[in-house]
Amino acid sequence: MKRVVDEARVRSALERAGQGHVFAAWSKLDAQARERLITELARIDLDLVGHLGSLGRKALDPHAQSERVPQFTPPEVVTLEASAKAEGEMRDARERGADLLAHSRVGFLLVAGGQASRLGYEGPKGAFPVGPVTGRSLFEIFARRLIAARERYGTRPTWYVMTSLANDAATRAFFADAGWFGLHADDVVFFAQAMLPALDEQGRILMADETTPFQAPNGHGGVLSGLRESGALDHAKQRGIEVFSYFQVDNPLARPADPLFLGLHAAAGAQMSSKVVRKRDAAEKVGVLGQVDGKLSCIEYSDLPSGLREARDPSGELVFGAGNIALHAIDRTFVEELTRDGLSLPWHVARKSVEALGADGRRGKRTALKFETFVFDALSFAQRSVTLEVDRAAEFAPVKNATGEDSPESARAAQCALHERWVRSAGLALPPRHAQGHHPVEVDPVLAEDVDEFLQRAPHTPRISHEGHFYG
Repeated sequence: MKRVVDEARVRSALERAGQGHVFAAWSKLDAQARERLITELARIDLDLVGHLGSLGRKALDPHAQSERVPQFTPPEVVTLEASAKAEGEMRDARERGADLLAHSRVGFLLVAGGQASRLGYEGPKGAFPVGPVTGRSLFEIFARRLIAARERYGTRPTWYVMTSLANDAATRAFFADAGWFGLHADDVVFFAQAMLPALDEQGRILMADETTPFQAPNGHGGVLSGLRESGALDHAKQRGIEVFSYFQVDNPLARPADPLFLGLHAAAGAQMSSKVVRKRDAAEKVGVLGQVDGKLSCIEYSDLPSGLREARDPSGELVFGAGNIALHAIDRTFVEELTRDGLSLPWHVARKSVEALGADGRRGKRTALKFETFVFDALSFAQRSVTLEVDRAAEFAPVKNATGEDSPESARAAQCALHERWVRSAGLALPPRHAQGHHPVEVDPVLAEDVDEFLQRAPHTPRISHEGHFYG
């Protein structure tokens, strides 16, 4: 049944909120266009818009900025360089994590709202081909990791995929066309990220055109409220899921079914935990985990004073070197607490240039304030947390840029370099190097997720194509 929107009520609410300008073109619109505009406007939370407008004006006011410098201290990090005692704890943690996986207590939570347009590809970022030999998409690589978990632990993996307004339909179609990559269709749950109006510098809603408010995604922190509002959080509870393994779509080396990480998180009674890698150097512009005024947080590169950014401990390692790679374990009950009365995360303001209507009704470049929440801000609400350092070469190869660092080329090279080491360890032959300098080798996660598994299970001969060697 079609919802009837009360035009007078919507118009009155917007005018009281100082947003009456959104009706500037009303007299020129036909009945269908008017209905479209009113329907869009009725969805807007005006109380939230008012709050965000105040935050935006404060962010732009240089006199409103706090002069107080926070106290930064490094986090406690679990490293893989374990003592004999820690080796026993690691073994116990792996067993505990394997038990969680075997009893389907882990839900796999993928943030995949991005488009691949920056990579020269039209479609969802997860559909982008990044397998160095097979050309598998990011989505398929992740699906193979979940199938690997299903085969290793006898689990029934449930995959929660957060899309966006821009790519939801295309993502669903991509999965359906691929036959859900061998997973069961009812084990893949999609929900779309919420959108928020972008505002001008005076806090007024920007219009993309005469019938459409300019909207922007609410940030990856919106995955938490999205779980609740979509019903996925209730779905997870009904399935007995206790912890979400959170990962983002741009990292083909992400290991969402890692028994060690999940086991360490559970053993600590943690609400939210994180994987980190050591920064390459002090100048690498990544956020780092650390204590801010006694609370665990992700500290943005620009927020850390240069003296602390470059400080080193007696062993020569960076004091603040725990680089955030957006891999987390998050308890379901923690998400319930954070979202019970609306999402309890701080808003971040970004100033961007966008194409939108101006006060004169003409379309052009306008300054927009966009508002986002970040999932890592939830760390400061956690009573207990584990920070696990992992090997960058084995677990982090993001695809963010079209060329150069963190590009499809660098991600494919990282996969090849990792698998090349496994093949060498097994004493197997490598294919000739590519022009880029690496041996084109790819290992299916269902065959092996690490070198030890590869040594146990690798066939003596790979599948060979003109692209390289594939083990699977």
